[in-house]
Amino acid sequence: MGRGKIEIKKIENQTARQVTFSKRRTGLMKKTRELSVLCDAHIGLIVFSATGKLFEFCSESYRMPQLIDRYLQTNGLRLPDLQDDREQLYHEMEVLRSETCKLELRLRPYHGHDLASIPPHELDGLEQQLEHSVLKVRERKNELMQQQLENLSRKRRMLEEDNNNMYRWLHEHNAAIEYQQAGIETKPGEYQQFLEQFQYFNNDQVHQQQQEPNSVLQLATLPSEIDPNYHLQLAQPNLQNDPTPNIH
Repeated sequence: MGRGKIEIKKIENQTARQVTFSKRRTGLMKKTRELSVLCDAHIGLIVFSATGKLFEFCSESYRMPQLIDRYLQTNGLRLPDLQDDREQLYHEMEVLRSETCKLELRLRPYHGHDLASIPPHELDGLEQQLEHSVLKVRERKNELMQQQLENLSRKRRMLEEDNNNMYRWLHEHNAAIEYQQAGIETKPGEYQQFLEQFQYFNNDQVHQQQQEPNSVLQLATLPSEIDPNYHLQLAQPNLQNDPTPNIH
């Protein structure tokens, strides 16, 4: 029983496709070699796989470049000559150099050169073009300056806001420290130094007292010989509404 006819289409399975390519490539190379030997044919075979790998076969009496040159000559084709390419490049360079020189000559009047040979009507047109260019440059310059001013103004507002926040924080911090210090009772050592500033102060009298004053409130019992230049005032804010009068 003969083999069934195989449908010629792309094999979707990659593994099966690679196996089929390897088998059929080997058979193709074998048939090409047999044809070249049996019939004395000049054969050149070039195969690229799906992954880009090159496989080739050439008749023993030829090399692949020779077969390619023969193919091109037979079909009236030829590979480009390097000498011809060099001459073409030189020609293109000369054309570009000539165009560059012409452009430089046309731009010289815009730099204030070669104005003596220009007629008056062309000078008027040149002046209008320059004025239009200057106007465009000034507009762009003003636009950039406006953007810079806006950025500087934005930075200034941010710095002012930071400065105000810092000043507010320092003010609240100092007020909290003053309030805390005002609420602390006077220490005995500091009270001793404070009393030494007055004329009536006597160490013997202090030792005779049963209890030394330990707060500013007890200064109300001091004698009347206190110097009138000194003024004592309550320091604790929660005692300002106390009915006890201030001592002056």
